[in-house]
Amino acid sequence: MSNKVEKSESEWQDQLSSEQFYVTRKAGTEPAFTGKYWKTKEPGTYGCVCCGQPLFSSDTKFDSGTGWPSFYKPLDQTAVEEHTDASHGMRRTEVRCSRCDAHLGHVFPDGPRPTGLRYCMNSAALELKAEDKKE
Repeated sequence: MSNKVEKSESEWQDQLSSEQFYVTRKAGTEPAFTGKYWKTKEPGTYGCVCCGQPLFSSDTKFDSGTGWPSFYKPLDQTAVEEHTDASHGMRRTEVRCSRCDAHLGHVFPDGPRPTGLRYCMNSAALELKAEDKKE
């Protein structure tokens, strides 16, 4: 696993857009059906917008109907960390990047096979590295 990435709040603000900062560093959520990846089907790897760590494959992306990009498993279980989130009067499982502690979204037990999980991520926390087109 890559070394931890630690930056000051002002360094993150300089690197990220205001929406990316709000979502990843302040544990915000973008409105449903507004993020750039909620309906994309382009093949590739979704990485952390803060540190670039690969997180999810487009092969595990599915249409959950929620308006956020959803995956049934991470590329590698060590790429994400899960924490209990008791904010907003709910008890959920928060998902963070294991390398830079960026808030990515939440995971729910209502996804498809084979895992039964739905990693409901914010587009603002992700950057898609498209697969090279083969000729």
